[in-house]
Amino acid sequence: MTHVHKLHQLPISARPPKTGSQKLHAVVFFAVFLSGCVMINAFQFIFLLPLKILPFAWSKKLYDEGIRYTKGAFAALMNLMNQLFAPTRLSITFETEGQGKFTEEEIQRIVERDASGKVTALRLPTKSVIIANHQVYSDWWYVWCLTYFMGTHKDVFIVLKKSLKWVPIAGWGMQFYRFIFLARSWASDRLELSTQLSKLGRQAEEEDKPLTFILYPEGTLVSKDTRPISKRYADKLGISDLSNILLPRSTGLHYSLRSLAPRIPALKMIDITMIYPGIPARGYGQSYYTLRSIFCDRIPPPVIHMHIRIFDVAKDVPIGDISATNPNVVPNGGSSHMPVEVDFPEDEKAEFDLWLRKLWIDKDEFITTFLQSASGRKDAVEIPLELRHMREIPHAFCLFAPAAAAVLWKKLTRAT
Repeated sequence: MTHVHKLHQLPISARPPKTGSQKLHAVVFFAVFLSGCVMINAFQFIFLLPLKILPFAWSKKLYDEGIRYTKGAFAALMNLMNQLFAPTRLSITFETEGQGKFTEEEIQRIVERDASGKVTALRLPTKSVIIANHQVYSDWWYVWCLTYFMGTHKDVFIVLKKSLKWVPIAGWGMQFYRFIFLARSWASDRLELSTQLSKLGRQAEEEDKPLTFILYPEGTLVSKDTRPISKRYADKLGISDLSNILLPRSTGLHYSLRSLAPRIPALKMIDITMIYPGIPARGYGQSYYTLRSIFCDRIPPPVIHMHIRIFDVAKDVPIGDISATNPNVVPNGGSSHMPVEVDFPEDEKAEFDLWLRKLWIDKDEFITTFLQSASGRKDAVEIPLELRHMREIPHAFCLFAPAAAAVLWKKLTRAT
Protein backbone atom coordinates (compact mmCIF):
# COMPACT_ATOMS: atom_id res chain seq x y z
CA MET A 1 0.00 0.00 0.00
CA THR A 2 1.40 3.41 -1.02
CA HIS A 3 1.87 5.91 1.79
CA VAL A 4 0.35 9.27 0.89
CA HIS A 5 2.15 12.28 2.37
CA LYS A 6 0.32 15.37 3.46
CA LEU A 7 1.72 18.59 1.99
CA HIS A 8 3.38 19.72 5.23
CA GLN A 9 5.29 16.41 5.30
CA LEU A 10 6.84 17.06 1.88
CA PRO A 11 9.91 19.28 1.51
CA ILE A 12 8.91 22.60 -0.06
CA SER A 13 10.98 21.74 -3.15
CA ALA A 14 8.94 18.55 -3.68
CA ARG A 15 5.49 20.12 -3.37
CA PRO A 16 3.18 20.60 -6.36
CA PRO A 17 3.28 23.93 -8.25
CA LYS A 18 1.33 26.73 -6.60
CA THR A 19 -2.31 26.88 -7.60
CA GLY A 20 -4.24 29.97 -8.58
CA SER A 21 -6.06 29.93 -5.24
CA GLN A 22 -2.74 29.84 -3.36
CA LYS A 23 -1.50 32.85 -5.33
CA LEU A 24 -4.71 34.75 -4.58
CA HIS A 25 -4.42 33.69 -0.95
CA ALA A 26 -0.90 35.17 -0.81
CA VAL A 27 -2.11 38.49 -2.24
CA VAL A 28 -4.93 38.74 0.29
CA PHE A 29 -2.61 37.80 3.15
CA PHE A 30 -0.09 40.49 2.26
CA ALA A 31 -2.85 43.08 1.85
CA VAL A 32 -4.37 42.36 5.24
CA PHE A 33 -1.14 41.88 7.17
CA LEU A 34 0.65 44.90 5.70
CA SER A 35 -2.38 47.13 6.23
CA GLY A 36 -2.38 46.12 9.89
CA CYS A 37 1.36 46.81 10.23
CA VAL A 38 1.04 50.17 8.48
CA MET A 39 -1.86 51.26 10.71
CA ILE A 40 0.02 50.28 13.87
CA ASN A 41 3.17 52.03 12.64
CA ALA A 42 1.23 55.14 11.62
CA PHE A 43 -0.27 55.42 15.10
CA GLN A 44 3.23 55.15 16.59
CA PHE A 45 4.57 57.95 14.40
CA ILE A 46 1.56 60.28 14.48
CA PHE A 47 0.35 59.94 18.06
CA LEU A 48 3.18 58.45 20.12
CA LEU A 49 6.41 59.94 18.74
CA PRO A 50 5.40 63.52 19.71
CA LEU A 51 4.82 62.31 23.28
CA LYS A 52 8.36 60.95 23.43
CA ILE A 53 9.77 64.36 22.53
CA LEU A 54 7.84 66.23 25.23
CA PRO A 55 9.86 66.71 28.47
CA PHE A 56 7.07 65.75 30.89
CA ALA A 57 6.63 62.76 33.18
CA TRP A 58 3.01 62.32 32.09
CA SER A 59 3.99 62.28 28.40
CA LYS A 60 6.55 59.53 29.06
CA LYS A 61 3.92 57.43 30.86
CA LEU A 62 1.43 58.00 28.07
CA TYR A 63 4.07 57.11 25.48
CA ASP A 64 5.06 53.88 27.28
CA GLU A 65 1.45 52.77 27.63
CA GLY A 66 0.84 53.63 23.98
CA ILE A 67 3.77 51.44 22.92
CA ARG A 68 2.44 48.60 25.09
CA TYR A 69 -0.95 49.04 23.39
CA THR A 70 0.62 48.75 19.92
CA LYS A 71 2.54 45.63 20.96
CA GLY A 72 -0.74 44.12 22.07
CA ALA A 73 -2.27 45.14 18.75
CA PHE A 74 0.51 43.38 16.84
CA ALA A 75 0.08 40.20 18.91
CA ALA A 76 -3.65 40.30 18.13
CA LEU A 77 -2.80 40.80 14.43
CA MET A 78 -0.54 37.73 14.46
CA ASN A 79 -3.24 35.56 15.98
CA LEU A 80 -5.76 36.90 13.47
CA MET A 81 -3.35 35.99 10.64
CA ASN A 82 -3.14 32.46 12.02
CA GLN A 83 -6.91 32.28 12.28
CA LEU A 84 -7.60 33.52 8.75
CA PHE A 85 -4.64 32.34 6.70
CA ALA A 86 -2.71 29.57 8.49
CA PRO A 87 -4.88 27.75 11.04
CA THR A 88 -2.92 25.78 13.61
CA ARG A 89 -2.80 25.12 17.32
CA LEU A 90 -0.30 24.88 20.14
CA SER A 91 0.06 21.53 21.87
CA ILE A 92 1.66 22.29 25.24
CA THR A 93 3.11 19.77 27.66
CA PHE A 94 4.85 20.39 30.94
CA GLU A 95 7.82 18.67 32.54
CA THR A 96 6.51 16.28 35.19
CA GLU A 97 9.86 14.92 36.35
CA GLY A 98 13.34 16.29 36.81
CA GLN A 99 14.36 19.90 37.37
CA GLY A 100 11.77 22.48 36.37
CA LYS A 101 8.98 19.94 36.91
CA PHE A 102 5.26 20.49 37.54
CA THR A 103 2.81 18.48 39.62
CA GLU A 104 -0.60 17.64 38.18
CA GLU A 105 -2.18 20.12 40.60
CA GLU A 106 0.13 22.89 39.42
CA ILE A 107 -0.72 22.20 35.79
CA GLN A 108 -4.43 22.45 36.61
CA ARG A 109 -3.82 25.85 38.23
CA ILE A 110 -1.80 27.06 35.22
CA VAL A 111 -4.47 26.29 32.61
CA GLU A 112 -7.55 28.53 32.61
CA ARG A 113 -10.59 27.39 30.61
CA ASP A 114 -14.01 28.83 29.81
CA ALA A 115 -17.33 27.04 30.40
CA SER A 116 -16.94 25.05 27.16
CA GLY A 117 -13.48 23.78 28.17
CA LYS A 118 -11.57 25.98 25.72
CA VAL A 119 -8.24 27.26 27.02
CA THR A 120 -8.39 31.03 27.45
CA ALA A 121 -5.22 31.72 29.44
CA LEU A 122 -2.05 30.21 30.87
CA ARG A 123 -0.94 31.42 34.29
CA LEU A 124 2.77 31.32 33.56
CA PRO A 125 5.37 33.71 35.07
CA THR A 126 4.88 37.33 34.07
CA LYS A 127 8.56 38.25 34.45
CA SER A 128 10.66 35.77 32.55
CA VAL A 129 13.33 34.99 30.00
CA ILE A 130 12.01 32.54 27.38
CA ILE A 131 14.56 30.33 25.65
CA ALA A 132 13.90 27.72 22.97
CA ASN A 133 15.56 25.65 20.28
CA HIS A 134 15.56 27.44 16.92
CA GLN A 135 14.00 25.32 14.15
CA VAL A 136 12.41 27.75 11.66
CA TYR A 137 12.05 31.51 11.22
CA SER A 138 8.46 31.32 12.46
CA ASP A 139 9.61 30.27 15.95
CA TRP A 140 9.46 33.84 17.29
CA TRP A 141 5.97 34.27 15.79
CA TYR A 142 4.54 31.26 17.61
CA VAL A 143 6.28 32.08 20.90
CA TRP A 144 4.84 35.62 20.78
CA CYS A 145 1.44 34.04 20.14
CA LEU A 146 2.00 31.94 23.27
CA THR A 147 2.53 35.13 25.30
CA TYR A 148 -0.90 36.31 24.10
CA PHE A 149 -2.38 33.54 26.25
CA MET A 150 0.13 34.24 29.04
CA GLY A 151 -1.05 37.86 29.17
CA THR A 152 2.48 39.23 28.64
CA HIS A 153 2.20 39.94 24.89
CA LYS A 154 2.35 43.71 25.48
CA ASP A 155 5.73 43.39 27.19
CA VAL A 156 7.73 41.19 24.82
CA PHE A 157 11.35 42.04 24.00
CA ILE A 158 13.48 40.26 21.40
CA VAL A 159 17.14 40.37 20.31
CA LEU A 160 17.58 40.98 16.56
CA LYS A 161 20.32 41.57 14.02
CA LYS A 162 21.24 45.23 13.69
CA SER A 163 20.68 45.05 9.92
CA LEU A 164 16.92 44.75 10.57
CA LYS A 165 16.75 48.05 12.44
CA TRP A 166 15.93 50.24 9.44
CA VAL A 167 13.76 47.87 7.43
CA PRO A 168 10.72 49.98 6.40
CA ILE A 169 7.66 49.56 8.63
CA ALA A 170 8.85 46.38 10.39
CA GLY A 171 12.20 47.81 11.51
CA TRP A 172 10.64 51.09 12.58
CA GLY A 173 8.02 49.26 14.60
CA MET A 174 10.67 47.10 16.29
CA GLN A 175 12.55 50.24 17.32
CA PHE A 176 9.38 51.59 18.92
CA TYR A 177 9.01 48.25 20.72
CA ARG A 178 12.49 48.70 22.23
CA PHE A 179 13.76 45.47 20.76
CA ILE A 180 17.53 45.04 21.17
CA PHE A 181 19.63 45.23 18.01
CA LEU A 182 23.09 43.65 18.07
CA ALA A 183 25.92 43.86 15.55
CA ARG A 184 27.16 40.29 16.15
CA SER A 185 30.40 41.72 17.58
CA TRP A 186 30.50 40.65 21.20
CA ALA A 187 33.03 43.31 22.18
CA SER A 188 30.38 45.99 21.56
CA ASP A 189 27.24 43.87 21.91
CA ARG A 190 27.78 42.84 25.53
CA LEU A 191 27.58 46.41 26.81
CA GLU A 192 24.54 47.19 24.61
CA LEU A 193 22.74 44.04 25.78
CA SER A 194 23.55 44.66 29.43
CA THR A 195 22.54 48.32 29.21
CA GLN A 196 19.17 47.73 27.59
CA LEU A 197 18.20 44.75 29.75
CA SER A 198 19.24 46.52 32.95
CA LYS A 199 16.94 49.43 32.08
CA LEU A 200 14.07 47.15 31.09
CA GLY A 201 14.43 45.02 34.22
CA ARG A 202 14.55 47.96 36.59
CA GLN A 203 11.54 49.60 34.93
CA ALA A 204 9.50 46.38 35.01
CA GLU A 205 10.19 45.90 38.71
CA GLU A 206 9.61 49.54 39.71
CA GLU A 207 6.35 49.80 37.75
CA ASP A 208 5.30 46.20 38.52
CA LYS A 209 4.76 45.36 34.85
CA PRO A 210 5.34 42.08 33.01
CA LEU A 211 8.52 41.47 31.07
CA THR A 212 9.12 38.62 28.62
CA PHE A 213 12.54 38.52 27.00
CA ILE A 214 12.84 35.97 24.15
CA LEU A 215 16.27 34.58 23.28
CA TYR A 216 17.50 31.67 21.15
CA PRO A 217 20.83 30.37 22.57
CA GLU A 218 21.68 28.53 19.34
CA GLY A 219 21.76 31.92 17.63
CA THR A 220 20.67 30.54 14.27
CA LEU A 221 18.64 27.79 12.60
CA VAL A 222 19.61 24.17 12.12
CA SER A 223 20.65 23.90 8.45
CA LYS A 224 23.15 22.25 6.13
CA ASP A 225 25.40 25.30 6.69
CA THR A 226 25.17 25.47 10.50
CA ARG A 227 25.29 21.73 11.23
CA PRO A 228 29.04 21.46 10.39
CA ILE A 229 29.74 24.48 12.62
CA SER A 230 28.00 22.78 15.53
CA LYS A 231 29.97 19.59 14.81
CA ARG A 232 33.30 21.48 14.88
CA TYR A 233 32.27 23.15 18.16
CA ALA A 234 31.42 19.72 19.62
CA ASP A 235 34.79 18.35 18.49
CA LYS A 236 36.55 21.30 20.11
CA LEU A 237 34.78 20.56 23.40
CA GLY A 238 35.46 16.84 23.06
CA ILE A 239 31.77 15.89 23.15
CA SER A 240 29.21 14.38 20.77
CA ASP A 241 27.21 16.74 18.58
CA LEU A 242 23.45 16.84 19.03
CA SER A 243 21.11 15.07 16.62
CA ASN A 244 18.13 17.40 16.18
CA ILE A 245 19.36 20.81 17.33
CA LEU A 246 22.56 22.85 17.50
CA LEU A 247 24.83 23.14 20.52
CA PRO A 248 23.92 26.35 22.36
CA ARG A 249 26.21 29.32 22.90
CA SER A 250 25.83 30.40 26.49
CA THR A 251 27.39 33.87 26.53
CA GLY A 252 24.39 35.98 25.46
CA LEU A 253 21.96 34.18 27.75
CA HIS A 254 24.40 34.35 30.68
CA TYR A 255 24.84 38.10 30.32
CA SER A 256 21.08 38.55 29.93
CA LEU A 257 20.25 36.66 33.12
CA ARG A 258 22.96 38.47 35.09
CA SER A 259 21.63 41.82 33.88
CA LEU A 260 18.00 41.05 34.74
CA ALA A 261 18.26 38.93 37.89
CA PRO A 262 19.59 41.67 40.24
CA ARG A 263 16.75 43.96 39.14
CA ILE A 264 13.99 41.30 39.12
CA PRO A 265 14.53 39.02 42.14
CA ALA A 266 11.62 36.74 41.18
CA LEU A 267 12.83 36.29 37.58
CA LYS A 268 11.98 32.92 35.99
CA MET A 269 13.42 31.18 32.94
CA ILE A 270 10.92 29.39 30.70
CA ASP A 271 12.57 26.73 28.56
CA ILE A 272 10.54 25.61 25.52
CA THR A 273 11.34 22.59 23.38
CA MET A 274 9.65 23.23 20.03
CA ILE A 275 8.80 20.41 17.62
CA TYR A 276 7.11 20.78 14.22
CA PRO A 277 5.33 17.80 12.63
CA GLY A 278 6.57 16.56 9.29
CA ILE A 279 10.25 17.34 9.90
CA PRO A 280 12.11 14.01 10.03
CA ALA A 281 14.90 13.19 12.44
CA ARG A 282 18.03 15.17 11.49
CA GLY A 283 15.91 17.13 9.00
CA TYR A 284 16.08 20.89 8.47
CA GLY A 285 13.01 22.87 9.48
CA GLN A 286 13.38 25.52 6.78
CA SER A 287 13.07 22.80 4.14
CA TYR A 288 9.48 22.26 5.32
CA TYR A 289 8.29 25.55 6.83
CA THR A 290 9.03 29.14 5.90
CA LEU A 291 6.97 32.23 6.69
CA ARG A 292 6.07 32.31 2.99
CA SER A 293 4.99 28.67 2.77
CA ILE A 294 3.01 28.92 6.00
CA PHE A 295 1.07 32.12 5.32
CA CYS A 296 1.18 32.59 1.55
CA ASP A 297 0.93 28.98 0.39
CA ARG A 298 -1.43 28.13 3.27
CA ILE A 299 0.55 25.07 4.36
CA PRO A 300 1.04 25.71 8.08
CA PRO A 301 2.15 23.12 10.60
CA PRO A 302 -1.09 21.47 11.76
CA VAL A 303 0.22 21.75 15.32
CA ILE A 304 3.24 23.23 17.11
CA HIS A 305 4.41 21.11 20.02
CA MET A 306 5.84 23.07 22.96
CA HIS A 307 7.30 21.26 25.96
CA ILE A 308 7.76 23.66 28.87
CA ARG A 309 10.10 23.68 31.86
CA ILE A 310 10.33 26.59 34.30
CA PHE A 311 13.37 27.49 36.39
CA ASP A 312 13.70 29.98 39.22
CA VAL A 313 16.79 31.91 38.10
CA ALA A 314 17.92 32.75 41.65
CA LYS A 315 17.64 29.15 42.87
CA ASP A 316 17.95 26.80 39.90
CA VAL A 317 20.26 28.48 37.37
CA PRO A 318 24.02 28.80 38.06
CA ILE A 319 24.47 32.36 36.83
CA GLY A 320 27.20 33.06 39.40
CA ASP A 321 27.61 35.54 42.22
CA ILE A 322 25.58 38.70 41.61
CA SER A 323 25.56 39.91 45.22
CA ALA A 324 27.89 42.79 44.39
CA THR A 325 25.68 44.07 41.57
CA ASN A 326 23.85 47.28 42.36
CA PRO A 327 20.34 46.91 40.84
CA ASN A 328 20.02 50.69 40.66
CA VAL A 329 23.11 51.06 38.48
CA VAL A 330 22.60 50.90 34.73
CA PRO A 331 25.60 51.04 32.38
CA ASN A 332 25.59 54.14 30.18
CA GLY A 333 22.58 55.30 32.18
CA GLY A 334 24.10 58.36 33.78
CA SER A 335 26.36 56.51 36.19
CA SER A 336 30.12 56.12 35.98
CA HIS A 337 29.94 52.69 37.65
CA MET A 338 30.22 49.57 35.56
CA PRO A 339 27.94 46.70 36.59
CA VAL A 340 29.42 43.32 37.48
CA GLU A 341 27.49 41.62 34.65
CA VAL A 342 29.77 43.14 32.01
CA ASP A 343 32.78 41.23 33.32
CA PHE A 344 32.70 38.18 35.58
CA PRO A 345 34.93 35.19 36.43
CA GLU A 346 35.76 32.54 33.86
CA ASP A 347 34.87 29.70 36.23
CA GLU A 348 31.33 31.07 36.53
CA LYS A 349 31.06 31.24 32.74
CA ALA A 350 32.28 27.64 32.45
CA GLU A 351 29.78 26.38 35.03
CA PHE A 352 26.86 28.09 33.30
CA ASP A 353 28.01 26.83 29.89
CA LEU A 354 28.06 23.26 31.19
CA TRP A 355 24.60 23.65 32.77
CA LEU A 356 23.08 25.03 29.54
CA ARG A 357 24.71 22.33 27.45
CA LYS A 358 23.16 19.67 29.72
CA LEU A 359 19.78 21.35 29.27
CA TRP A 360 20.22 21.16 25.48
CA ILE A 361 21.23 17.49 25.65
CA ASP A 362 18.01 16.79 27.58
CA LYS A 363 16.10 18.76 24.95
CA ASP A 364 17.70 16.78 22.12
CA GLU A 365 16.85 13.48 23.80
CA PHE A 366 13.26 14.63 24.35
CA ILE A 367 12.89 15.45 20.63
CA THR A 368 14.30 12.05 19.63
CA THR A 369 11.89 10.24 21.94
CA PHE A 370 8.98 12.38 20.76
CA LEU A 371 9.70 11.70 17.08
CA GLN A 372 9.90 7.97 17.73
CA SER A 373 6.52 7.98 19.45
CA ALA A 374 3.55 7.18 17.23
CA SER A 375 1.30 9.67 19.01
CA GLY A 376 1.73 12.80 21.07
CA ARG A 377 1.40 13.11 24.80
CA LYS A 378 -2.11 12.51 26.09
CA ASP A 379 -1.73 15.17 28.77
CA ALA A 380 -1.10 17.94 26.18
CA VAL A 381 -2.98 21.24 26.53
CA GLU A 382 -4.39 22.18 23.11
CA ILE A 383 -4.78 25.88 22.22
CA PRO A 384 -6.10 26.96 18.79
CA LEU A 385 -4.16 30.03 17.63
CA GLU A 386 -7.00 32.47 17.18
CA LEU A 387 -8.41 35.56 18.84
CA ARG A 388 -10.34 34.96 22.03
CA HIS A 389 -13.09 37.37 20.91
CA MET A 390 -14.07 38.69 17.49
CA ARG A 391 -14.29 42.17 19.03
CA GLU A 392 -10.48 42.14 19.12
CA ILE A 393 -10.29 42.43 15.32
CA PRO A 394 -10.42 46.27 15.34
CA HIS A 395 -7.73 46.19 18.05
CA ALA A 396 -5.46 44.23 15.69
CA PHE A 397 -5.56 47.24 13.34
CA CYS A 398 -5.09 49.79 16.14
CA LEU A 399 -8.57 51.20 15.55
CA PHE A 400 -9.25 51.46 19.28
CA ALA A 401 -6.01 53.35 19.96
CA PRO A 402 -7.47 56.88 20.12
CA ALA A 403 -10.15 55.71 22.56
CA ALA A 404 -7.53 53.88 24.63
CA ALA A 405 -5.36 57.01 24.70
CA ALA A 406 -8.34 59.08 25.92
CA VAL A 407 -9.03 56.63 28.74
CA LEU A 408 -5.37 56.60 29.78
CA TRP A 409 -5.22 60.39 29.65
CA LYS A 410 -8.14 60.60 32.07
CA LYS A 411 -6.43 58.19 34.44
CA LEU A 412 -3.21 60.20 34.35
CA THR A 413 -4.93 63.53 34.92
CA ARG A 414 -6.85 62.10 37.87
CA ALA A 415 -3.63 60.71 39.36
CA THR A 416 -1.92 64.09 39.10
